[in-house]
Amino acid sequence: MSKFSLVVLLVLLSGCTSTREKYVQYETVPPAQFPTLTATGYAPLASQPGKTQAERVLMAMQASKIAAYRELAEQVYGQHLQGSSSVGEWAMKSDTVKASVSGVIRGAKVIASYPAGDHYVTELSLDFATVWQLYQQQNRPQEIRSVTYF
Repeated sequence: MSKFSLVVLLVLLSGCTSTREKYVQYETVPPAQFPTLTATGYAPLASQPGKTQAERVLMAMQASKIAAYRELAEQVYGQHLQGSSSVGEWAMKSDTVKASVSGVIRGAKVIASYPAGDHYVTELSLDFATVWQLYQQQNRPQEIRSVTYF
């Protein structure tokens, strides 16, 4: 058999295999275990805006809840740090660090919310089993269970 006929035969055979139809069946696979994260937020009562003590308590409740959510976001997504330093004449002129966090927290539950001395405290819990269920409802990630060729 010549080289040319061998090449033609390989092209024809490869063409036959690529035109085969297939049916792929997917399966959703949960993780082996789900962690539970907790976070605590604090807010001072005295520095809250408001004309009455009741208004300041309500503002501190909200501020402590936001602080707790920020802590959860830091645990889930990490914290973005940006720093810069400048040196001039062999001496440190400036040194700055900025921190930020960004993310969406779904499924967190308020465990407790209470005044503690001059502060208001909110404790949150985030069970990743709940997060996984919420994610499944929106995205449905899947793995290949089987492939059938026709």
